Amino acid sequence: MTDKPNYRVIGTRPVRPDGIDKVTGRAQYGADTRLPGMLRGYVLRSPHAHAKIRGIDTSKAEALPGVKAVMTAADFCAPGQTVDQLPDLSANLMAGTKALYRGHAVAAVAAITDEIARDAAALIEVNYEVLPPVLDVREAMLPGAPILHEAMRSRTPTGPGENPSNIVAHTLSAFGDADAALAECDVVVDIVTSTKMVHQGYIEPQAATATWNPDGQVVIWTCTQGSFPARQNCSQILGHPISKIKVIPTEIGGGFGGKIAVYLEPVAAVLARKTGKPVKLTMDRSDVFEGTGPTPGTSIRATLGATKDGKFKALKADMAYENGAYPGAAATYATMVAAACYDIEHVKIDAFDVVVNKPRTQDYRAPSSPAAAFAIEQLVDKAAEKLGMDPLKLRLANSSHEGSRGPMGMPFSRIGHAECVEAALDSPHYNAPLEGPNRGRGVASGFWFNVGLRSSVNVTVQPDGTVSLVEGSTDIGGTRASLAMQLAETIGVEYEDVKPAVVDTDAVGYNDVTAGSRVTFASGMAVVEAGRNLIKEMTARLATAWNVPADAISFSNGVFSTADGSKTGTFKQIAENVVGRGPGLTVSGSVNAGFLQGGGFAHHIVDVEVDPDTGKVQILRYTAVQDVGTAVHPSYVEGQLQGGAAQGIGWALNEEYYYDETGRMVNAGYLDYRIPTTLDVPMIDTILVEVPNPLHPYGVRGAGEPPIVPPLAAIANAVYRATGQRQTQLPMSPRRILETTGKLG
Repeated sequence: MTDKPNYRVIGTRPVRPDGIDKVTGRAQYGADTRLPGMLRGYVLRSPHAHAKIRGIDTSKAEALPGVKAVMTAADFCAPGQTVDQLPDLSANLMAGTKALYRGHAVAAVAAITDEIARDAAALIEVNYEVLPPVLDVREAMLPGAPILHEAMRSRTPTGPGENPSNIVAHTLSAFGDADAALAECDVVVDIVTSTKMVHQGYIEPQAATATWNPDGQVVIWTCTQGSFPARQNCSQILGHPISKIKVIPTEIGGGFGGKIAVYLEPVAAVLARKTGKPVKLTMDRSDVFEGTGPTPGTSIRATLGATKDGKFKALKADMAYENGAYPGAAATYATMVAAACYDIEHVKIDAFDVVVNKPRTQDYRAPSSPAAAFAIEQLVDKAAEKLGMDPLKLRLANSSHEGSRGPMGMPFSRIGHAECVEAALDSPHYNAPLEGPNRGRGVASGFWFNVGLRSSVNVTVQPDGTVSLVEGSTDIGGTRASLAMQLAETIGVEYEDVKPAVVDTDAVGYNDVTAGSRVTFASGMAVVEAGRNLIKEMTARLATAWNVPADAISFSNGVFSTADGSKTGTFKQIAENVVGRGPGLTVSGSVNAGFLQGGGFAHHIVDVEVDPDTGKVQILRYTAVQDVGTAVHPSYVEGQLQGGAAQGIGWALNEEYYYDETGRMVNAGYLDYRIPTTLDVPMIDTILVEVPNPLHPYGVRGAGEPPIVPPLAAIANAVYRATGQRQTQLPMSPRRILETTGKLG
């Protein structure tokens, strides 16, 4: 953008500080933890998707030589509490009176070796009363469906429901009069879509190690996206003071939202308490698929109305999201994102969060938004076809802009959706011809509101003038580098002179999860605050050394100077002389950046070719356009766009949790769960649109989540143009393509 300031460090592409350790294998991940006397744990999981647990006999397992402890849900109970009274947070980790999905943990063993722990788990006898499962979100909503939670009542716009229900909540988001407006529209299009649960696709399985000292101090090493929320959750589950729990985050081999929740950490802690030894648990790949949280499956019905000149007037949608076995709020999120790209006067969205006999769902990169866009962006394409308009020009004519109604009813601040669509219109990709049979080009927009939340950092000046940056947010996408760059920009030093480190929960103030595309944004704000505090403190010290009033010293571009210019010094020079020879200097920065951060918009263009005999979809060309606010490190931002697009390609074409009628996931491994390979994904071009975010001192917007939103719909729109048949179910696998099109001839 033409109004982007000329930064010194921001916008460059330095080497990430954690890179050498990761490429040489020195970086320590969750399963790398080794402690003296450490035991190994193993979790026994339910083979049934829905079953009452009539009893658990652990005596044979406890008698096996080498076994040191066995635990069940009873070990999570507070004094006087029974397993049927456990809150959902605990019951999801260890089933009490009911197993609610295949893979639901029912017991755990600690032993001297992995093999003994597994053998002992096989000796645990669980008396199950198998119940019929409900596996489809719409079927779960029907009267007479098997009920997962007898005590649960739906939350509705008019109050709680009277009878047990699988509907967790019915959320209504409405403004204007959508029904009346639709009746007045010249063009009305509708669609019914469905998507399956999909996995986040992280390569590293969950792992956790815990110690429980006689004084009650608990230490947990884990590959988590949020060490502070993990500490809070462990405190709640264990009924143990938060001040007695320290969480040490290891490096993390991917998460994408799937490593926010705790699964193994409290289990390891209980086993450590019972044995007096450190205990480590790691998941098998099948455990990851069956026992952790995928993204929800969905069923969406939507209608869009427009005038004959292409102005959107009304949107109406009914959205049902699978929460898995325990309540969640994915559908509620959907009400905030479904209509965000467009300025529509009349909107009515009914959203339903529903429990089914599958693992409790977790976030996956812009949770709820890709499935909503899969429906809404196909409607926009259908409207463009009916109106005889270019699909990009129709989007541009209806684009949200500054002042439009935002996700929660408040007006948008400065946003860049229109700029993204304009960039797509002008792109070489969109203007290149696409020739040949069975080929099609599709486009789609996407939105994620992004969050700010809480962040804290500490900054210490070293005697040689370098600076240590201590943060508490797990680094998944290069945030050590992006935060170090913002600090270097603020205090006027070289990027290489900032030494960032991610530390444990005892070593820095509170930090929320690495999620919501928030770290470079919100922790960046904390870094800028700390940098400014540092300059203020150094100025005060320098005033004493130079024998001038503090307000007579200015700081600009890394240089301190008096008003008359008689005394000057760079940050590093001053640090070496004033700090290096005086008291130590550490400052902090803390922010609560709120729930929203202005929002991120993306627009994708994709060309496909569909094989007429096999139904296989080949991606020929892909371009991802996104408003990133200010690209702190453009290479990492480009990587986020490319990664989101690659995951979206997999979600669109191949990935799904495939269940049989008993609730067994039959493809619980990467051999059968088809994530994209290099043969499936082309080189992905990126266009970075920089509309500075007014809520951040350097204009930063979160970039990690919006790029997974458009691919599903963009590919569906491309497949439609290649085949003449619209795809409304995901994945668009060869089988599904042929079911809807037959041979294309």
